[in-house]
Parts: sequence; structure tokens; C-alpha cells
Amino acid sequence: MDDGALKRRFYPEANVSGFTHVDGTIRFFNHLAAIVRPTDVVLDFGAGRGEALLDDEVDFRRSIQSFKGRCRHLDGCDVDAVVLQNPFLDDAKVIETDGRLPYEDNRFDIVFARWVFEHVEDPELTAAELLRIVKPGGIIAATTPNKWGYIGMAARLVPSRYHVRVLSRSQPDRKAEDVFPTRYKLNTAQALRNSFGRQADVFIAKKAAEPAYHFGRPWVYRSVRWFNKHCPDALLPVFDIYIRKR
Repeated sequence: MDDGALKRRFYPEANVSGFTHVDGTIRFFNHLAAIVRPTDVVLDFGAGRGEALLDDEVDFRRSIQSFKGRCRHLDGCDVDAVVLQNPFLDDAKVIETDGRLPYEDNRFDIVFARWVFEHVEDPELTAAELLRIVKPGGIIAATTPNKWGYIGMAARLVPSRYHVRVLSRSQPDRKAEDVFPTRYKLNTAQALRNSFGRQADVFIAKKAAEPAYHFGRPWVYRSVRWFNKHCPDALLPVFDIYIRKR
């Protein structure tokens, strides 16, 4: 069964709205929607080709993730030149891997990153650059795997060269071009506080959304859903991180 059919089967509300009461994307972006202002300058850090919007079939989830038109200016950057084709940005830039970001100091009111921190090679440099470009009182927000969550630990057991093959089976809707090598150097509470905490307040919320890795099998989906409900906080698979620069 495909992911949508499984959601509708195990979360009845998805038959009406298209999303569930534990939708992780909506949970994360609701907090940003609550603070973004029409005068804000915002950066989508690791914007990619815009896959979060291009590939999402749920109108409400697309709308809550889209900042273009809701803020004064939306920048986007990525190490992949495909970001230049992203239609949801006011301006796009290609950046060097873990290099200096091409923005002036204190430019942004909000910087957000979807599934990016797990790919960071140099956490100290990345944190310093993000803190440099965000205004005092501004927010850096990221959703990313918990290194010690059960999904993060399982993923690290699979060599990078097999990630596309494994994901194509366990997460059938994931496209190969959206799979990148993971580092998990900025994916623990301690690493985040070490990297950002000297200049910012770091708030970390752990969560589990709908099962993402289920091989299209209802019994696997049901088992993961049960485990998510009873999982100890330390093993929850996802961090929602909100960093407020002092």
C-alpha cells in the first residue's frame, strides 16, 4: 500500500483533510507561522529544488510551508545548483559545502532548515555562520533527525552507498535525487548547545509523526505507530529545534 492509503487507514482524519493530527511538518511550521511578520526577511537554508512544496499533495501543508508573499523577502540557498530552479523563492544562491554564507551580518529575522542539519560536516562553522546572518532576537529553526532516536541509529547502520536502495523500499515515495549523505554531527542536544549556546537560547522538542519507513506493509505501519506512541523521549526520532539569538 502507498503512504497515503496507509495514513487514511490508520488515521481516520486524513480522509477529510489529507493530513493527520501528528503531522510533523504542520507541527513545525505552525510555530513559524505564529511568528513570521510581513516585514520579515527569511532564509530557507537548504532550500533544494523546492521538493517540500512541489511533491506535497496536501494544499494546507503546502501553504503553511510557503513563506513567499507572507514575508518581505524570501531567500534560499543550497549546495546543489538545483536551488536556482526553485520557484518558491524571491532569490536563490548556491553555496559552498560548510563555507561562508553569501549574506551580510544580521540580515534575517528567521532562518529555517528542513532535513539539513543531519548533513552538516562542520557544525561549529555552520552554527557561527547562521548566527552571524540572523538578527539579535531572530530565530533559527530546524527539523532534523535525533541522532540517538531509533531511526537515526538504524540509518547509521546502513552504509551511505546503500541509502537510496534501502529508502526506495522502506519509504517508497522518496525520490533518489532527494537523498544525500548524512553526518549527524549537529543532531544531539549537546552538540546543538555546544555549537549555538554561547550566543543563543536553544530549545529542542522531540517528536514522532506518522511512520515514515514502512515498506508499504500495513503490519509494519501499525507496529511503528504503536512504538511511536510508547517510545521513550530519548529515542523519539525527530528534533524540532528553535534557536533564538541573544
